[in-house]
Amino acid sequence: MAATNWRQMTAADLPELLAIQEEAYPWHQETADVFLDRLAIYPQGCLALRGETGIDGYILSHPWAADEPPPLDSKLGALPNRPGTYYLHDLALLKRAYGKGHGARVVRHLAEAAGTNGFRTMSLVAVNQSQPFWELHGFSVRSTPELDAKLKTYGGGAVFMTRPLSHA
Repeated sequence: MAATNWRQMTAADLPELLAIQEEAYPWHQETADVFLDRLAIYPQGCLALRGETGIDGYILSHPWAADEPPPLDSKLGALPNRPGTYYLHDLALLKRAYGKGHGARVVRHLAEAAGTNGFRTMSLVAVNQSQPFWELHGFSVRSTPELDAKLKTYGGGAVFMTRPLSHA
């Protein structure tokens, strides 16, 4: 990822990643096992944001089944044989990294890579009042009654969102 501060995440980053998660989502944290699971099944989708004094953010992403976001705090074990979307599981930044374009850059990078790899869509569950951020990046709410119960486990106001991708 030229000209950015995003780099490949490693297991050694885990203590900082968990601290970032705690700041970003004080009402619910996923276990270290979830981070290690995502690193094991799709390391290229796990990136850390280098800051001046350590890691300032992270993103976990991977191919997944369309319209079926994984439950929070769950290990996946493997990718589906026929993934239907590129799923953004979690993007979290420390407050000191806000407003600098870091989130936009990593989303753009992952969208380009996913499109190049043949994915037609990206999807995510927007939490923590982040829907406007995702809308700025081409995502729109996709309401499906089958997901209502699962979305409640993500916290109040959580919405499932998708974005079409172009192929390179």
